[in-house]
Amino acid sequence: MGTLKISRRKFSSSFKSKVVIEALKERESLQELALRYELHVNQISKWKQEFLSNSSIVFTQKNREKDDSINKDELYSKIGRLEMENEFLKKNLNLFEDL
Repeated sequence: MGTLKISRRKFSSSFKSKVVIEALKERESLQELALRYELHVNQISKWKQEFLSNSSIVFTQKNREKDDSINKDELYSKIGRLEMENEFLKKNLNLFEDL
């Protein structure tokens, strides 16, 4: 006898987010959402808990991106200054070698 292989369904993060946001709106019960999206109520509850426990990351990520962009701007500015100084020194090196 051959074994029947049942593969699990995989859901994208955008689908999970959509379902969780609908659950958070509480316009429909979890049972109604489960029927509409062909999921088990426990799965929706699990995604909802995961979403809520990780929600603070959204605000942390924004601050981190701002810090990174500030650092990048400062670094690019410094690189530009150093390149200009390097070119200046290269051009004027010949003047000092002749002495």
